[in-house]
Amino acid sequence: MPQVKHYGCFQFKEGVTESQIENCFTTMADMVGVIPGLLDFHYGPYDSDEGLNDGFTHGFIMTFESPEARDAYLPHPVHEDVKDVVVPCLERIVVFDFNMPG
Repeated sequence: MPQVKHYGCFQFKEGVTESQIENCFTTMADMVGVIPGLLDFHYGPYDSDEGLNDGFTHGFIMTFESPEARDAYLPHPVHEDVKDVVVPCLERIVVFDFNMPG
């Protein structure tokens, strides 16, 4: 069964502080070990001279053990609580999932 990479890019609203940004990602990282099938979470600010980030300043990648685990994560109450923290800070978000060969 393939693992799923769940990748996202954030553009934070003007005026959102570094402390608020760190809180968003810490809150997201805290889902690992709580939501079944969420294996890992990594994040960071954009860091390239390529300049193709289109205004997005931060990104994250999560790994799910299966497409079914990702599907269960989406409506999970803990994920909904995390969205209540993160989404108000965002100007724009892009999320993209892809399956890893299994």
